[in-house]
Amino acid sequence: MQKTQNTEKNKNTTRISKKVMVLLIILPVALFLLSLVIGRYHVQFVNCIKILLSTFLPIKHTWSDTDAVVVLQVRFPRAVMAMCIGAVLSISGASFQGIFRNPLVSPDILGVSAAAGFGAALAILLSVDPAMIRIFALVFGIIGVIITYFLSRVYKSTPIVMLVLSGIVVSTFFSALVSGTKLIADPYSRLPAITFWLMGGLSSVGMKDLVWTLPFMVVGVTGLLLVRWRINILSMGDEEAASLGVNTELLKGVVILCSTLLTAAAVCVGGIIGWVGLVIPHIGRMLVGPDHRVLLPVCLVLGAVYLLAVDDVARTIAASEIPLGILTAVIGAPFFGYLIRKTKGGWS
Repeated sequence: MQKTQNTEKNKNTTRISKKVMVLLIILPVALFLLSLVIGRYHVQFVNCIKILLSTFLPIKHTWSDTDAVVVLQVRFPRAVMAMCIGAVLSISGASFQGIFRNPLVSPDILGVSAAAGFGAALAILLSVDPAMIRIFALVFGIIGVIITYFLSRVYKSTPIVMLVLSGIVVSTFFSALVSGTKLIADPYSRLPAITFWLMGGLSSVGMKDLVWTLPFMVVGVTGLLLVRWRINILSMGDEEAASLGVNTELLKGVVILCSTLLTAAAVCVGGIIGWVGLVIPHIGRMLVGPDHRVLLPVCLVLGAVYLLAVDDVARTIAASEIPLGILTAVIGAPFFGYLIRKTKGGWS
């Protein structure tokens, strides 16, 4: 009797897993195509598909030049970037929650967002080229995490508690520098630009941003996916992982490096977009469990779908575009509160 129940339970689990897999394949594609259609300038769905196919197939030109510009130069890079940012923030959050063994950890725990925010604010204050703003943000984000890492080193090791405390110190320091930058900025031009950038958004994203940002994201995601099974071991604790032959310091360094690269790349293009890397890993664990071999790829898809949906709302719900950071906080905070109540604080 017990054996029959276990067999039926395994069948149900497999069936649910297949449903989740189908959903994770269909949903991103459907939402991506929908994102190319909706907006203040309406493009017919059939024309949208033809425009996409015409980039590599000889198709009769039945659409206007304006349709092609809107789809290929405006909505396509923005939709792809939204999916990439949501994906990398989610996988970074899931990886950090694994190595820190804490469900409240987010990708900016080590100060990367605050440092990148200061870099962008400084670049805006100096009136540099828009492309340099992204470079400043990327470089300062990486510098912030480097400072955190070396500040937390104790006797050639990096204890988790020291990493968290050092991250708080670095985040507070760079947040203070951002406030100082806003204080001395021109209130009629520079200050609004800094404030709007810090709230997050993809209104100025183009193909150039996509081309130079994607390599960083690909490298970071590949690194995390290659070590995802070892994150399972590290999530048991440093001592247990070391007893199983895992070089915990090297593994933590790899995860931190890849996650920092991903988060800095996301922030330098889209600004500070919170709650994605905190909420999506919890949803992923509810769907597939805590095994990082499955969790990380699922978080990639869920994060991409989530931020793309939020970006669609941000650019269509009101007459003027709503910053992404506002929407992700308004949606993420109540939903995270619901998750806390539902799981009673558990996450495994």
